[in-house]
Amino acid sequence: MLLGHMGGPLWARKDSGAWSMPKGEYEPATEEARAAAAREFDEELGMPVPDGEWIALGEVRYGRGRSKKQVTVWAVEGELDPARVVPGVFEMEWPPRSGEYRAFPEVDRVEWFDLTTAHDKLITGQRPLLPRLAERLR
Repeated sequence: MLLGHMGGPLWARKDSGAWSMPKGEYEPATEEARAAAAREFDEELGMPVPDGEWIALGEVRYGRGRSKKQVTVWAVEGELDPARVVPGVFEMEWPPRSGEYRAFPEVDRVEWFDLTTAHDKLITGQRPLLPRLAERLR
């Protein structure tokens, strides 16, 4: 499973629970979920989704309050060299309350993991997707 370690200073010293599937936001009224997934994959990793069959894994909701996310996920079997990833960037105020904004990579590294290792690496809210993937790969 291909995962990206979340970029920026808040995740820099974390490993377990600090990795995520490529994902992003979209507006359901103006964009189809699968098209948004392909666009966000490209924006986050700097390359298109590998050619292959898209396997629907469904949705998960996680987070708290205003940061609650609903994620619709697909898996695609394909080849992707993590060394070729050119991550997108985001800006945030850093240090906090300094008034200074800095750019950080959306992901600071990308790696392939088996499903057992991916369970430990993934943020908690995305872990329910792993049994779904295992079931569909059978």
